[in-house]
Amino acid sequence: MKLTVKKLNLAVFLVLVAATAQAKLNVVATLPDFGAIAEEIGGDKIKVTSIARGTEDQHFVDARPSYVRVLNQADVLIEGGAELEVGWLPPLVNGARNNKILSDAPGHVILSRSIQLLEVPTSPVDRSMGDVHPFGNPHFSVDPANGKIIAARLAETFSQLDATNAAFYQANLQKFNERLDKKLAEWTKLLEPYRGTKVITYHKSLNYFLERFGLELVGTIEPKPGVEPSPSYVNALIPRLKAEGVKLVLIEPFRPRKTPEYVAQAIGAKLVLLPGSVGGNEKVKDYLSLFDYDVEQIGAALKASP
Repeated sequence: MKLTVKKLNLAVFLVLVAATAQAKLNVVATLPDFGAIAEEIGGDKIKVTSIARGTEDQHFVDARPSYVRVLNQADVLIEGGAELEVGWLPPLVNGARNNKILSDAPGHVILSRSIQLLEVPTSPVDRSMGDVHPFGNPHFSVDPANGKIIAARLAETFSQLDATNAAFYQANLQKFNERLDKKLAEWTKLLEPYRGTKVITYHKSLNYFLERFGLELVGTIEPKPGVEPSPSYVNALIPRLKAEGVKLVLIEPFRPRKTPEYVAQAIGAKLVLLPGSVGGNEKVKDYLSLFDYDVEQIGAALKASP
């Protein structure tokens, strides 16, 4: 049976309509934490690509040129902002030539604008202070309560760009919030006995986590943000940490180990490798399992401490 031109055109039109209806939002996240939360909200209605890996320092991501093409096809770009990605994201976005993800476009989500940032400088910042962020500490995703703010912002964006599935995104947001609230209560209960415990970190990348669960940050192994410690700095740091009674030395797995191990041994503290992002090790596969793992590691280390 022969198809008339009119019928053929109608068939092509219906195919195109069906394809459009089934098209997923193409979402690119700078960090795997943002990508993991996007997947919770978007489900099978979106396709997510995360640029950074959980095993990388978020300040120094291997931004491969192939991501220019990925960003060129993006409907949504999710970034942390507050200059977290300033060293590697702008060239990728500029090269992508995609109006959908320009800084003021509806598809460009800058999450820090919705977060109450810690450590916002009250005086001018200059390079002599190290890599201090002039807008505040950008590592806000390590506070699980901020995960709810991130999720709400993404649900709003997806709903605006894909109104047909708005109810789906809002339902997923509610489910995610319920799961996160339940888990947050569990994590808080597990770490409650250790509230006030003094710790040191390598970089100020775990501050939001520490504040959420009541652990006290005494200092950092870096003398200034982004500056490697000298032997003289470390030798002066150790007596202070001993006097403070520091129990834990917390570092992300990608940090150099030699100095933290030396410090931990010298002050009689436990060294704990604490993934700060989804994918930081093989057990941390999504946003909730990140905190399951980190809370468990801290609890076990403190339980074993004298």
